[in-house]
Amino acid sequence: MPTGRHDQATHLREMMRGHHRSALTVAVMSGKGGVGKSNVAVNISICLAERGLRVALVDLDMGLANADLLMNLHPRYTIAHLVAGVRTIDEISVAGPGGIRFIPGASGMHGLANLSEFERQNLISQLQKLEANTDIIVFDLGAGISRNVTSFAHAADRAWVVTTPEPPALTDAYATIKALHREQYRSPIALVVNMANSRAEAQLAFRRVAGVARKFLNFPIADGGYMLQDTAVELAVQARCPFVIRYPGSNASACIAAMASEVARTCAAPPRRSGFFKRVAGLFV
Repeated sequence: MPTGRHDQATHLREMMRGHHRSALTVAVMSGKGGVGKSNVAVNISICLAERGLRVALVDLDMGLANADLLMNLHPRYTIAHLVAGVRTIDEISVAGPGGIRFIPGASGMHGLANLSEFERQNLISQLQKLEANTDIIVFDLGAGISRNVTSFAHAADRAWVVTTPEPPALTDAYATIKALHREQYRSPIALVVNMANSRAEAQLAFRRVAGVARKFLNFPIADGGYMLQDTAVELAVQARCPFVIRYPGSNASACIAAMASEVARTCAAPPRRSGFFKRVAGLFV
């Protein structure tokens, strides 16, 4: 008889079917590059899949798509082929590590705001098919606050802003939160502190950003968790293998597992808004 994670995942899926709900959508973003945003997106996707959930990871960093490198994947087609209308979502999808479904991004591609209506509709209509057979969709968005980034964040059920404890990164993280607030963002925003030397350092970084957001924006920020500085992460990146697979006993893996558990519990929450991609489409009318 199946036990543990399998039972939990089965229960979660049954609840989701009973509510006729769409997939939970998580937008992973950052104020600046180099804070480990893609590493967080890749490894938490794998942790969620390990819990028996059906997970799709979509690389929407249209400036510097690199999630495939972290997983040592060599996709033949990318989102660029989807936009052009020459390939379908099934044709560009590849099986990723840990059982995730990966949608490869395309570096140097124009943002959604710069696409023609034909190209944008091709992209959205194809990506929309992910919602039918997926429990959680993780979007690895580009760094910064372009319209392409903020539009997908606006449509997601939750947004994670990844930062490091360094002051410049915290400043950029706050700028990202401020931009979302200025555009009347309504979904929960969580701050994820990466490369922290200790739990105390991570908590201090979170309190700094959350305190400023509360004082000047009157906007609450959730604690999305943290990842400790860990040489296992660097070694895994060099080996092009996600650290939760190559070094499952590492401190970084324990941190990301705790974050994944919190996300998995969200699946048992009340039904969310209507389809994610319909909301995205509406933002470009």
